[in-house]
Amino acid sequence: MHPPLETTRVTHARVACDGATDIPGGAALGHPRVWLQIDETGYVDCGYCDRRFILVGGASDGADQSTLRDHGDGAGR
Repeated sequence: MHPPLETTRVTHARVACDGATDIPGGAALGHPRVWLQIDETGYVDCGYCDRRFILVGGASDGADQSTLRDHGDGAGR
C-alpha cells in the first residue's frame, strides 16, 4: 500500500469532490462532481482523483494513512 496522493480533513461525513478544488479555473480541469459518504472507518477515497477525505475526530483521524486500504465509496468497495 502507498499513502494517498492528497488528504483532506473534513467535518462532515458527506463530501463532494470535483478534483479541482485547488486548481485555478475550477472544475473544467478536474473531474465530474461526485458525492462521497464517510462511514465508520472514518475516511473515503475519491475514485477519480484518489483524494482521501478524513473525518475530523473519526476512526482514521491521526492514523498512518499508508496503512489504510483504498476505500472508494464509503461502502468498503
